[in-house]
Amino acid sequence: MKPFDYARAATVEEALAAGADGGRYIAGGTNLVDLMKLQVETPDKLVDISRLAFDQVEEGDHGGVRIGALVPNSDLAAHPLIRARYPMLSRALLAGASVQLRNKASTGGNLLQRTRCYYFYETAAACNKRQPGSGCDAIGGFNRIHAVLGGSESCIATHPSDMAVALRALDAVVATALPDGAARRIALGDLYRLPGDTPEIETNLQPGELITAIELPAPPLGRQLYRKVRDRASYAFALVSVAAAVAVEDGVVTSARLAFGGLAPVPWRSADAEAALVGKPAGTEAFEAAADALLSDARGYGHNDFKIVLARRTLIACLRDLTA
Repeated sequence: MKPFDYARAATVEEALAAGADGGRYIAGGTNLVDLMKLQVETPDKLVDISRLAFDQVEEGDHGGVRIGALVPNSDLAAHPLIRARYPMLSRALLAGASVQLRNKASTGGNLLQRTRCYYFYETAAACNKRQPGSGCDAIGGFNRIHAVLGGSESCIATHPSDMAVALRALDAVVATALPDGAARRIALGDLYRLPGDTPEIETNLQPGELITAIELPAPPLGRQLYRKVRDRASYAFALVSVAAAVAVEDGVVTSARLAFGGLAPVPWRSADAEAALVGKPAGTEAFEAAADALLSDARGYGHNDFKIVLARRTLIACLRDLTA
């Protein structure tokens, strides 16, 4: 591991000053430390924010909830407000990683964890995300876990977070603080960037910007579900995951929210799939139409072609369960 400077911030102001000076924020460290050990990331300075007062889950406005950025994933999954109002989020958190990692990982850090693409972790491989302009060995390589939606000729890595998929379906907003003293609220869908020609730039956060909280509006109408399909029952990343909330009245779908993991470089929300459901009788025809809308632009790269079929079957099965 490359030598680095370390500072523990006692206040938000101290953290922001160090972040503006090039420091990297660290809380649980469950992703960043691994990347540093492998020389994938080599920051010159770490700013420990783990003592800041961002560790509470509180009632928000109009039936919503405000989640501090330092709330551990285990605590968030078990919190009574989350279990009662946002069961898809609780289930998504429990589907991620191991108990030990969930106990340590922070909510803000979970949002910013980096891809588990094999080529990103292997410093001898070509990876535009790790080394811009070097190429993408996943395209034409072993790409079983890679994206079928939203990728580019520069990168087809997937976003690894289960939690972020549920938050995308729940219309979460990310609250931040900037080094100049300003604050921002960013819709989760606007936090992330598709790879395009610059896959190394993964979010729209500014240098030194610090996530302070995640805000959830009132729960969506209808029933909620999070389903994760993976190679083994524990400690495996999603091949396909679905976060869904669907409301039905008199046999007709009145509202739908659908977000997906394992399919794209970002937590993927499909407005077209939602529109294919709303106003339609809850049944096979509408479910097939939603799957068609989701996957109309899907592209496999060989080893991951199966994900297109798997995503269709998983979505339809989830919709059947939600509307039964």
